[in-house]
Amino acid sequence: MSSTPTQRDQYLVINVMGQETTALASLLTRLCTEQRCNIISSRMSRHGTCAVLLLQVSGNWDALARLETLLPPLAKREHFVLSMSRSQSLEERPQALPYNVFVTAAQRPELVGELCTFFQQLSIDIEDLQSFTYLAQHTGTPMLNLTLTIAIPARTQLSWLREQFLDFCDELNLDAVIEPWRPLH
Repeated sequence: MSSTPTQRDQYLVINVMGQETTALASLLTRLCTEQRCNIISSRMSRHGTCAVLLLQVSGNWDALARLETLLPPLAKREHFVLSMSRSQSLEERPQALPYNVFVTAAQRPELVGELCTFFQQLSIDIEDLQSFTYLAQHTGTPMLNLTLTIAIPARTQLSWLREQFLDFCDELNLDAVIEPWRPLH
């Protein structure tokens, strides 16, 4: 269930980690609905034997307080790790352009950190980061595939940013593309 939050709604971010992806999703989404909270955004992924579910929910103060009270005993009973935090809406953000960054390279432990630092030094927010490693089919070389969604401040000259980014990638021997974000649907 997802709907547009009202101005009176408050927000809660819930992060859970457990063993069963479907059971976690079913249990938590049902609990949110029962407590009259709206799921604003969600993401679930599996990492080895762990499943991680991240939810942002909205509701009035009372609904979120009930949900906050019910979650810790549920986490203990169902054997999942829980963290939660009240959040605010990001309505007053500066104008920014959403872009995607796609990187493929030979795996190095410091590579994701170097890319994050590059964007941090340019005051560009990372909105989403996804990465995975794999072995190249023909050579067996450990590889990294990284996708970032970034928010480029509207005042940033895009041609300058592309040039800086491509120079950075050339120095690190990365195959990378930066392009405007487009909806998947």
